[in-house]
Amino acid sequence: MNISYVFSARSLFRLARAILIALIAASAVPGANAEDAAASKTPNVTIPIHYLTKQYDEPVPLSLVDPILTDNGVQGARLGVEDDNKSGHFVNQTYELVEDVLPVDADVAARAKEILSNGPAVIIADLEADDLLAVADLPEAKGAIIFNVRLSDDALRAKQCRANIFHMAPSFAMRADALAQYLIWKRWPKWFLLKGTAPTDDDYAAMVRRAAGRFGGKVIEERTYAFDAANPRTDSGHQQIQTQMPEVTQGAASHDVVWVVDTIERFGEYVPYRVYEAKPVVGTQGLSAVAWHRSYEQYAGMQMQHHFERFAKRIMTERDYSAWLAARAIGEAALRTNKTDVTDLRAYILSPDFTVAGFKGEGLSFRAWDHQLRQPMLITGARSLVSMSPQEGFLHEKNLNDTLGYDAPETECRFPD
Repeated sequence: MNISYVFSARSLFRLARAILIALIAASAVPGANAEDAAASKTPNVTIPIHYLTKQYDEPVPLSLVDPILTDNGVQGARLGVEDDNKSGHFVNQTYELVEDVLPVDADVAARAKEILSNGPAVIIADLEADDLLAVADLPEAKGAIIFNVRLSDDALRAKQCRANIFHMAPSFAMRADALAQYLIWKRWPKWFLLKGTAPTDDDYAAMVRRAAGRFGGKVIEERTYAFDAANPRTDSGHQQIQTQMPEVTQGAASHDVVWVVDTIERFGEYVPYRVYEAKPVVGTQGLSAVAWHRSYEQYAGMQMQHHFERFAKRIMTERDYSAWLAARAIGEAALRTNKTDVTDLRAYILSPDFTVAGFKGEGLSFRAWDHQLRQPMLITGARSLVSMSPQEGFLHEKNLNDTLGYDAPETECRFPD
């Protein structure tokens, strides 16, 4: 018989017996059971999180590769609440997602009034700009936490900012700055800007010009694509596109990249590989700056991708990610403070102590001056991560992520006292 094996087995037996005796003794200590009983009697608090949206007409993807989604965003909120409940279980906190999907012609402010009738609430707002502001401007919403998970409009972070809106979606300025930093790092400073006619196209294009001024780029020419692209799914559609795109990009001044701005997916998908000169395509299509992408796997991002796909049976979109982060921000604030009052949670979310994990390699936090979530941006192609911004060499005195979007000295947002 192996003597060392006998000694090891006996040692393990003695250790196990000692632990068992200690546990029995601890259970007999006066007050121990009372403390356990008191802990078990701590009341369970339910924290409702409202997901408020409408049945808007969504842009139809130009490519059959991208499915038409009817649950974009809400699946992220559902998973976020499920994750909140996993951690909340240990402190007797329960989270409940209340989903309100209204008809497109419904009065969203009236529904928000009902939600806020019992006091300040947490609302994940998957709303267009007019509806978002209508909800935020309700007197009942003054103390609410309203997470914007859909809109990138910089006006909502500037002159139209509201103190009760927290922006989970990256702004157009953040997207343009993130991409501009990479292009400057690559020494591709000359940009041919091709934009659509939607109001959001104008907004994003303005941020491209701003980014050029900030980082040393130059918009050498700007053109507007003002007509509908042909349908490439018809028998001759691809031939029309193949002819049309070289024509609209022909004769441009010397440039390094074609920067496409098509925020509502009317033509941008057709630009790569069809431009007149052999140049990279960047912007809303081609090489893009986004908060989340199906190819992202860094900083445990792969685990998040699989986690979501098991839950929702599809890939995670950027809006899903923003809604998931919104739910997680509330869960993190409640867990860290052990408070559930919306006023207390809001104060903590805006404090220097708050961060929420977003699989970006660092804690994410909100800017005090416009309530935009600061975060690294992914620079991605169609099937892979190319880079992450902020890029090396673009410095900031406090937080490198504040090189993306409007910094405190630049903001036009003025919250009321």
